[in-house]
Parts: sequence; C-alpha cells; structure tokens
Amino acid sequence: QVQLVESGGGLVQPGGSLKLSCAASGFRLGYFAIGWFRQAPGKEREGVSCISTQHGSTDYVDSVKGRFTISKDNAKNTVYLQMNSLKPEDTAVYYCAVRRMGSYCSGYVPDEYSYWGQGTQVTVSS
Repeated sequence: QVQLVESGGGLVQPGGSLKLSCAASGFRLGYFAIGWFRQAPGKEREGVSCISTQHGSTDYVDSVKGRFTISKDNAKNTVYLQMNSLKPEDTAVYYCAVRRMGSYCSGYVPDEYSYWGQGTQVTVSS
C-alpha cells in the first residue's frame, strides 16, 4: 500500500526552525518527484518545495527561498523539509505528495500529485 506520512511539525517562535519528514512506504523513492505543500485556515493549498528523488534537482516558491531546504535520503525512503527563520505566515498544515507525471519537479498543481499524507501542523507564534 502506497503511503506518505509527514511528521516533525509543532509550535515554534518566529525566527525558529523545524525539520519536517515525509516517510514513504509501498514504493521506492528514486523514481519520483516529491512535493511539499501547505494549507493555512481559509486558504487554498499551495506548493512550497519539490525535489526530484531521481535527479536531485530542487525547487522552491519565492516565499520560502533562502529559508527552507528540501532534501532526500533514498536509503531511508524519506524526504525532508528543513525550515529556518520561520515567520507567522508559515503557519499551516504541511503535506507531502508524489508527483504523478514524470520524475522532475514542474509546478505545484495539486491535481498532479497523489498519495497525500495526513499532514503535520506547523504553528509559528510568540
């Protein structure tokens, strides 16, 4: 059974850091692109970052560039999102998902991703 499980969320003060994990089961990383998305209350789900687990290429949306780093450990079948210099506007539920079309990152249209995890809450507040 294909499954993604996110973890690592929590409450952090502005300027703090968190590292999210996206553990995959039922398939092997190394052939797909994995995207991180987030959804704040009352807002649409938005893409944050993506990594090609085959090629290692990465992508970030402008709002997180220079603060977030996506990485992978194919041996552990896990993708990570290191989040530094967190801001209150980063508060959201964070999800990971598998991009269905091809092994490269190319946009953040939610319908192009599958096997969404249950999400992990990130709250940035003083």
